[in-house]
Amino acid sequence: MLDDVSLQQNDSSQTVEQLVLTKIETCYQHAELRLNRTFPRPHINFKQRGRAAGSARLQINELRFNPVLLQENQQHFITHTVPHEVAHLLVYQLYGRTKPHGKEWQQIMNQIFDLTAKTTHQYDVSNVKGKTFTYACQCADHQLTIRRHNKIIRDNIKYICRLCKQSLIIKY
Repeated sequence: MLDDVSLQQNDSSQTVEQLVLTKIETCYQHAELRLNRTFPRPHINFKQRGRAAGSARLQINELRFNPVLLQENQQHFITHTVPHEVAHLLVYQLYGRTKPHGKEWQQIMNQIFDLTAKTTHQYDVSNVKGKTFTYACQCADHQLTIRRHNKIIRDNIKYICRLCKQSLIIKY
């Protein structure tokens, strides 16, 4: 079983980012022992934005973590999110391109890290949620992200309600 980095044993000199780095190294050492091969260590940054807790950039061997969600969910983030993202890089190193949460990724999560292979987190994202714009159709109001709003304005893109099939119109 993969040893967890415990926040209870954290002395005051070790930041939560350092705990993430320690957990990443622990994951790699555990995978190397179980798979009997070595893996290159990734570049790591804490600049992930938006609602994603983390992401793995496969081609450049990089892990990105959301600093806000990390601070708000420290123990669960370190125990689950960090191995989740490491598993993506390991799968890419072992198999090349696969489905993001396919059988290979699930196998790494289950058999190497002894964790349930969950594809999404359940963290409260209210502190990282970006600005939204209200659009309406015949049946409901819809909150669109700033990215979608800008596409409508800039590129004349139209979004359609999935229920009533009507175009969404901005509410001022």
